[in-house]
Amino acid sequence: MNRLELFKQLRRHRKWAEQRALNYEQNKTAKYMVWVGSSLAIVYFLFLAIMFSLIVNNLETITPLECFFGAAPYLLFIDFWIRYLGQQAPAQIIKPYLLLPIPKYACIESFLVTSMLSTANLLWYCVMVPFALMSIVFVYGIWITLYFLLLWWLLVVLNSQWLLICKVLITNNVLWWALPVFFYAAIMFPVLLDLGGDAGWEACFDMHAKIGAMIEKGNPLPMLVTIALIGVTFFINRYVQYTHIWKELGKVKTTRIKHVSRMAFLDRFGDLGLYIKLEIKTIMRNKNPRKSFVMAMLVVILFSALISFTEVYDGAGYANFWCLYNYVLFSSYSLLRIMGNEGNYIDGLMVRKENLLGIFHAKYVFYCLMLAWPFLLMLPTVFAGKWSLFMLISFATFTAGFQHFLFFQMAVYNKQTMPLNTKFISKGNIENNYMQVVTQFAVFGLPMAIVTPLRLFFGESVAYLGMFLIGLAFVLTSRWWLRNVYNRLMKRRYANMESFRASRA
Repeated sequence: MNRLELFKQLRRHRKWAEQRALNYEQNKTAKYMVWVGSSLAIVYFLFLAIMFSLIVNNLETITPLECFFGAAPYLLFIDFWIRYLGQQAPAQIIKPYLLLPIPKYACIESFLVTSMLSTANLLWYCVMVPFALMSIVFVYGIWITLYFLLLWWLLVVLNSQWLLICKVLITNNVLWWALPVFFYAAIMFPVLLDLGGDAGWEACFDMHAKIGAMIEKGNPLPMLVTIALIGVTFFINRYVQYTHIWKELGKVKTTRIKHVSRMAFLDRFGDLGLYIKLEIKTIMRNKNPRKSFVMAMLVVILFSALISFTEVYDGAGYANFWCLYNYVLFSSYSLLRIMGNEGNYIDGLMVRKENLLGIFHAKYVFYCLMLAWPFLLMLPTVFAGKWSLFMLISFATFTAGFQHFLFFQMAVYNKQTMPLNTKFISKGNIENNYMQVVTQFAVFGLPMAIVTPLRLFFGESVAYLGMFLIGLAFVLTSRWWLRNVYNRLMKRRYANMESFRASRA
């Protein structure tokens, strides 16, 4: 079997694996909803492309291509972060092939090529094609337009390979976050030299706009450099994926005696304290929960710094959204996949079924207490006069009540075990059921749908009071709706337990 035949066979295997998965029907529903959301996003991108073209066409001091490539680093930065949330690393799906009599790099190469040829790399054309038709083709001709479109596709492919390298390294060690941070900082270093100043932004823009000027002249250098970088990143990616997957497979577990905190202060709270200790120790002792927890803390710090010490999100609409988003981060990292960690020992929990209700209460109290972290970090906005203290309190209460109520509904529908320590060879670390998609839309959409009309028609004070009262109502009734979640879970416990066991295999 040659490389081309092997590539086709592995492609078929991936399609069959998706179709034969236990949660295939759930995945289909989720995909339909994602397709609907993507369609709406495409319409939105088309609108943005048209508006951008109209603005660029009216500029007299700069050409359309120069303007586009001046902004290209920021577009690639956005592309990187969107991909990071949804793109799966090849190392996570090649375990079954490693011991087969095929060339050692063949499997990884096939998945890397698949990622390069993915239709996801063409989504940017929803913006690029309208822009090219309105601003480029009638000025520079068809060949320069095709050159522009091909170069952008190659840049997106390069960005996807760079993302895969970073994702595997970060999964291995969170300190590797410094790599993409320093990389994008280097690309935008004129801005960093003069934060918020016109000179910094203009210097950065002019530096990258030169690429557009080269394309206008038909200079092949940008194309050749991009192709060379794709080749370099491909071979680096291949090596990184291969070495890290073998490191994961070949690691030997060692038992070391170390100090374990007893957290005796929680003993006074009885069973509640016991289950809170279980939640804390699950985070502290296991790689995947610990990584998610640390990531949530770092992202909260980042957003809090941007909110407090810059003017980027000073508008009223921005303020409401980012304040709510900052509060919900901890919960979104953990509670959206609630019961995933417990799926590793679900049979033990079911020996005494009332354990689950105690775990729900403990999780609720723990993640309510964690809201103090973003609250404290956003206090500088109050001292600076940007936001009011009542706004922070009302949104914190709303998150503790209504938002947590939405997240805990996932305990009924989540039924895929999350690996606690396996990193590179895990099954993607997500459960793509439609309820997760619905919950995400509800968590981020409903609060703004509530607070925005209240603020517009009744003022900010009434809006914040309304959010506070809604949240407080759900906080006070938390024992009732947590029991409701527990009762609904018990009605479908056998189906869920079967799925938890199957996903552990």
